[in-house]
Amino acid sequence: MSSVVSPGVGRRVAPRSAPRARSRARSGAQFPVAVARVRWEQLGRLAMLAVMVALAYLYLSAGVHMFSTWRQARHDQATVRVMEAEHRDLVSQHALLSNPETVEGEARRIGMARSGERQYVLSALPHN
Repeated sequence: MSSVVSPGVGRRVAPRSAPRARSRARSGAQFPVAVARVRWEQLGRLAMLAVMVALAYLYLSAGVHMFSTWRQARHDQATVRVMEAEHRDLVSQHALLSNPETVEGEARRIGMARSGERQYVLSALPHN
């Protein structure tokens, strides 16, 4: 009896290795092969640093803006308080000057008289 062996059965086939690149020495080039690799870890760190700097800038600028707004609001409140006090003074002065007796007293103080009245000037009076 003869045994029939199928091709590939019982034989071990070595896995094919990747084809080797020709060495530069064989082709006559004297430069070493430089492989440009991206260092993802460092690139990620730099990107994270850039994001953190941008966020810090945004937070600081918002904080500065809030502080300046707060200062402006305090200044405006102080101005309003001063203006309210001035308004109260002007309202009381208006009420005083709108009184007819006050108007007549001020007119007489500056030497005015009603029509038909006779004015007398007294002089050489003793100073009390």
